[in-house]
Amino acid sequence: MATGEQVRESLEKVMVPGVMRSLNGLNLVRQVTTSGGKVKITLSSTALNDEVQEWVSTKTRDVVGKLSGVKKVEIEFTAAKPVEINQIGNIIAVMSGKGGVGKSLVAGLAAIALKRQGYEVGILDADLTGPSIPKMFGIASRPSGSESGILPVLSRAGIEIMSINLLLPQEDDAVIWRGPLISNTIKQFWEDVLWGKLDYLLIDLPPGTADAPLTVMQSFPVSGVIIVFTPQDLTAMIVRKAVNMAQKMGKSILGVVENMSYLYIPEMDKRIEIFGPSRGQEMAQASKAPLLGQLPLDPELARLCDQGEIESYDSEIMNAFGKSLKQALAAKNPPLDEAPPWT
Repeated sequence: MATGEQVRESLEKVMVPGVMRSLNGLNLVRQVTTSGGKVKITLSSTALNDEVQEWVSTKTRDVVGKLSGVKKVEIEFTAAKPVEINQIGNIIAVMSGKGGVGKSLVAGLAAIALKRQGYEVGILDADLTGPSIPKMFGIASRPSGSESGILPVLSRAGIEIMSINLLLPQEDDAVIWRGPLISNTIKQFWEDVLWGKLDYLLIDLPPGTADAPLTVMQSFPVSGVIIVFTPQDLTAMIVRKAVNMAQKMGKSILGVVENMSYLYIPEMDKRIEIFGPSRGQEMAQASKAPLLGQLPLDPELARLCDQGEIESYDSEIMNAFGKSLKQALAAKNPPLDEAPPWT
C-alpha cells in the first residue's frame, strides 16, 4: 500500500490549469490519509473554479489510483483564503526614490537570476500606474481564478507574475487612481493572489517614498530591500531618501544596484560613462550594504525587454549580478536547503 508521502509525491504530477504549477507547488494539499487500500485527499479550493476543481479531481484520482495497493481514491475540497495558503520564504522589495532608474529591470533580472539558481520565484508588480513587468516577460494572458482567489500568470521560465496590466482591458489603459485605492490594490495582490510555495517574492515598487512603498513596508513581511540608482548626482541624492526610508522602517538593505552605469563599445573596447562617474561605492557606503552590480546600457537587453524576452538575456554582467545577489542573501539568511522558511 502506498504511503502518505508517496501519495504527496505523486501529486507533483497534477498541474493546476491556468497557472501550470503542481498542487504541491501551490500548497493546495491540505491532508492525506491512507488506510486499507483507500486514500483520502483533502485539497484547498482556493482560486479554483468549479470546472478546474472537477479537472483536478479527475487527474488526481488517475495519478494516485496507479500507485501500488490503492483501490479507492476519495477527494474533498475545503475553503481557505490565499493568505492562509501562501508560504513565502523571503520578500524582497526593489525600490528607489526616483523614477526611470530601472527598478522593474532590476526586479526582473533578480527574479531570473534566482530562478536559474533553482528557487521558486514570483514578481508582484506594485507599480500600478506604470507597470512594465508583463511587457518585459512577454505576458499578455489574463489571470484566472475564482471568487476565493486569483491565480498568477506563469512566465516561460516558470516565474509567477501578478500585475495590474494583466487585469486591464487594454495594456495601455491608464490607471487614474488616488493613493488609498492604489494601496488597497497592492494589499489585494498580497492577500488575494494564490502564490503558493515560493522561496522568493520580488516586489517592484513605484518610485518615491509615499503611499505605495509605505503600504508595502508596513503591510508586507519584507525580508530585505534592493536600492536601484543611476550615476547622476541628482539621482544619488534622491535615492538616499529611499535608503533612509528603508532604514527608518526597520527593513534590511540587501544591496544597491547602479543601472545605466556605462556604455561599452566593443569596437573600441571602451567604456563610456554617459551619465557621469560611477557612484556605486558611494551609495554602498551610504546604505551600509554591498554593491550588487553595475549594469550597463546594453542594446541587447533593451531589445529583449521590448520583445518580451528578458528571460533569454545572458551575459557576464548578468552572471556576476546573480552571484552577488546570492552572496548577499546568504549573508542575511541561512541557506534554504538547510532551513526551509515554511518549516
